[in-house]
Amino acid sequence: MSVAKNIEVSSTSTKSFEDAIQKGVAEVTKTVKNVQGAWVKEQKVGINDGKINTYHVVMIVSFVIDGSADMS
Repeated sequence: MSVAKNIEVSSTSTKSFEDAIQKGVAEVTKTVKNVQGAWVKEQKVGINDGKINTYHVVMIVSFVIDGSADMS
């Protein structure tokens, strides 16, 4: 049996939403094993002088908990 856990992650880019997502996933996978997927919960942009200057995403990242460790 597998057990999954979800964490909320926030990431920002000056290029695009896609870049913000890629950066967020890259950071999470540096320290979290068994990442299985992500759901983009929120997207928003920062605007300065009438132009978009930042892309911000909030995502829920799912990963499978390694159940091989003996907990007894």
